[in-house]
Amino acid sequence: MIDDNFDEKNQSRNAAPSPSPARGPAWEREVLEKLAFATLREQRAARRWNIFFRFLTLGLIGFGLWIALGYGQQDGEVVGPHTALIEIDGAIESGTSGSADAVIQALNRAYSDDTAMGVVLRINSPGGSPVQAGMINDEIVRLRQEFPKKPLFVVVDEICASGGYYIAAAADKIFVNKASIVGSIGVLMEGFGFTGLMEKAGVERRLMTAGENKGFLDPFSPQSAKHRNYAQDMLNEVHQQFIDVVRKGRGDRLKETPETFSGLFWSGSKAVEIGLADGFGTVDSVARDELKAEEIVDYTQREGLSERLIKKFGGAVGTAAVNSIWGSTARPSLR
Repeated sequence: MIDDNFDEKNQSRNAAPSPSPARGPAWEREVLEKLAFATLREQRAARRWNIFFRFLTLGLIGFGLWIALGYGQQDGEVVGPHTALIEIDGAIESGTSGSADAVIQALNRAYSDDTAMGVVLRINSPGGSPVQAGMINDEIVRLRQEFPKKPLFVVVDEICASGGYYIAAAADKIFVNKASIVGSIGVLMEGFGFTGLMEKAGVERRLMTAGENKGFLDPFSPQSAKHRNYAQDMLNEVHQQFIDVVRKGRGDRLKETPETFSGLFWSGSKAVEIGLADGFGTVDSVARDELKAEEIVDYTQREGLSERLIKKFGGAVGTAAVNSIWGSTARPSLR
């Protein structure tokens, strides 16, 4: 028997369901909630990475300061014979690694160490202050007399000129590279004069002094013959001190000519030929062949960041004070 309601039921079953009036707004809320939570998670992750990188940056800065201040450097105990190395790199000036304070302190440490078989002073300097160079030279002479069995050799890197050679002359032997620059045994005092330019520009110099020579070497005042002669006499005196140091240090090895003390410089090979140097060598070859102690220990006095900042500030104040006393930046220089 056929059900009369079959067609109606079948049509009702196959008909598409009518959309729920609440489905659209619920779907939109669900999507918005997902987007909001995703954005929140991204913001939290970004904050975490931001904090991580900040701490990483602070850690790197702290580690750099720790190393720069010297806390990461520990003086290990050296066992057995070795070669003591001291480096002078750059200008020989107060407040630098080539200052008398730094070099003399390193020299005394090296000579007082019984396990150091000798000292190698590696020099790469165009010169600098005759005062600083003279103090280092005097200390080397004193230490060599106090420790006659501990030799000191100089190894020249690129250049050992003027004040650098002033120091080197005190060594037992000087070793160079055939292309090194050696010599420049002379003294200079440099400056500028602006009197002609001032006249053309209509500028009048008004300098008042107490003491007739207080304006000595003032670049804005005419240079008198008296002041020129006085400066030249002073340069000649310092130059003669330099000459005496070289003659005493090199002795019979020096093949002196009229050009030796003229301020000229020579190649390393020529320096050996004329007696300004003794031979060719490096730090390693000198340690191995001359001192028979291949292990090399660096005694160079190196400054930490705090010391460099303090000295830089103090040096700036000191330079201003010295310039005010001199009235000019012109001073004798071994360069």
